[in-house]
Amino acid sequence: MPGIAGIVSTTDKRLNERDLDLMINCMMHESFYTSGRYVNDHIGLYVGWACHKGSFADCMPIWNEKKDLCLFFSGEDFTGRDFIENLKFRGHKPDPSNASYLIHIYEEKGDDFFSHLNGRFSGVLLDLLNKKVILFNDRYGMQRIYYHESKDVFIFSSEAKSLIKVIPELGNLDYKGLGEFFSCGCVLEDRTLFEKIFLLPCGSMWIFREGSIADKGCYFKASNWEEKPALDTDLYYKRLKDTFEHIPPRYFRPQEKIGMSLTGGLDTRMILAYLNPKPAQLPCYTFGGVYRDSADVKIAREIATLCNQPFKVIRLEKDFLSNFPKLAERTVYITDGSMDVSGSPDLYANKLARDIAPIRMTGNYGSEVLRSNIAFKPNPPCEQLFNEDFYKHIQEASTTFTEIRRGHPLSFVVAKQAPWHHYGRLSVEQSQLTVRSPFLDNDLVGMVYQAPPESRTGSDISLRLIRDGNSSLAELVTDRGFGGDSNYFFPSSKRLIQDLLFKAEYAYDYGMPQWLARLDSIFQSWHLERLFLGRHKFYHFRIWYKNELSCYVREILLDRRTANRSYWNSDFIIKMVEGHLKGECNYTTEIHKIITMELIHRLFIDR
Repeated sequence: MPGIAGIVSTTDKRLNERDLDLMINCMMHESFYTSGRYVNDHIGLYVGWACHKGSFADCMPIWNEKKDLCLFFSGEDFTGRDFIENLKFRGHKPDPSNASYLIHIYEEKGDDFFSHLNGRFSGVLLDLLNKKVILFNDRYGMQRIYYHESKDVFIFSSEAKSLIKVIPELGNLDYKGLGEFFSCGCVLEDRTLFEKIFLLPCGSMWIFREGSIADKGCYFKASNWEEKPALDTDLYYKRLKDTFEHIPPRYFRPQEKIGMSLTGGLDTRMILAYLNPKPAQLPCYTFGGVYRDSADVKIAREIATLCNQPFKVIRLEKDFLSNFPKLAERTVYITDGSMDVSGSPDLYANKLARDIAPIRMTGNYGSEVLRSNIAFKPNPPCEQLFNEDFYKHIQEASTTFTEIRRGHPLSFVVAKQAPWHHYGRLSVEQSQLTVRSPFLDNDLVGMVYQAPPESRTGSDISLRLIRDGNSSLAELVTDRGFGGDSNYFFPSSKRLIQDLLFKAEYAYDYGMPQWLARLDSIFQSWHLERLFLGRHKFYHFRIWYKNELSCYVREILLDRRTANRSYWNSDFIIKMVEGHLKGECNYTTEIHKIITMELIHRLFIDR
């Protein structure tokens, strides 16, 4: 995945340079990546990078004219064009097509530079004049920095595997984090799966001098926004609309090749409603499955036609299943285990999406920011799967979640849910292409903090924004049956039908309750799942684990190495595998976790 890696230390130069090369090599996942490094042993800085060729950050190192400031940047920035024009007025020569203009903002703003950045990013700033190094990230912590701190060395990277590569003992598992991973699907509180590796907190600005850390500061906290007063409903909508209509164009720079990842929901059409692209200017696509065209595909095709844009379905073909062992391993490896093997379809589909355009515009985080969607909570796997001593860590995860859930709901979404829970899938996507979304734009998020309580949930505000931006787009019913015809009865009927189909697919896929699995096994020859699968999702692991992937499931789960992991109840794993493969039980989620953890051991720990 594109990112940065580095060492801050005044110890052995030769050893630090060797370790830096090892770290960067761990991050070179594809042939279209490019990399580089910079060493300044006088100040104790060893830094390297990996990025997509031709991307926004493919211009490093970034020096100012005096050669006393240097920036190493990963990610993207969407500072307003007015700000860039002001740099020209001040005598600089900024290039808005890449990250090179950022160093001039630091020249003008000093440490205030970081609060002016707008996007998902991480970076290192070298200030030779003041003999300091600054390690920083975005205000949501979405562009991860893993770090390990010891007496003589501070080591950091966008990928945990880089740290483990040079310090193998960092691969020891943290059982508290492991319990959270099993229960919540992610590790909480800026910890990781690994005992001595941590995440740089969101909005960080850590300063180093003479090879050691001098200040663990931050330039932004969500509490800065929480103090904003709530507006009344009408004024809030007016200001929200005035804000949003200027945001989508920021994310479509001239001369860039961008593909629009359309869904049947509200958020991607909200972008289109205020972008108004020229005909055939914006290639659109949707991920599709093998059973039928999903609601996403059908509605996205209508949206693309309505906007006069080309449209393609990127399908999960049969070769996905034949290549699943390799894709599963790469998913776990690329994401350092933050995404379980259920993310392998995203790796497959995003690789194909790159053939359409190297930048993928999405509606990610729209429902979370505008409609307060909480996407995760404690949902422990079957208790019998674990030994008794370890299960206490899974129980502790619920207590920890309750604590972090307190406070402002939007702060939970942008500063906790997004960087901890959503990061795993994002890291899969970013390994293949540049992923953008306008819904974490600073101006938009700051505006939503002023939403009155009645406007924080539900789809009314989003539907109204679409209607005011492009009334034709508002006439199309969403994949969950919202919007469309203004007649009262029919939208309600469509919504009910769509909701029933969504729940039926869930019940026949990974969410199938055990009683239904036992009942369904009696009628296996009827293949009732064909009535429901594919209507909303494009991948279906319950059926695949039972059928096409059954040999792989047996190979991994019944392997002696797997059985000997200290936290499993190996006797139950045997019963679980047999029950799922016979179709008498549903343990899809548990199988995800077991395969993922076994791959984590084999990729990062056992080696």
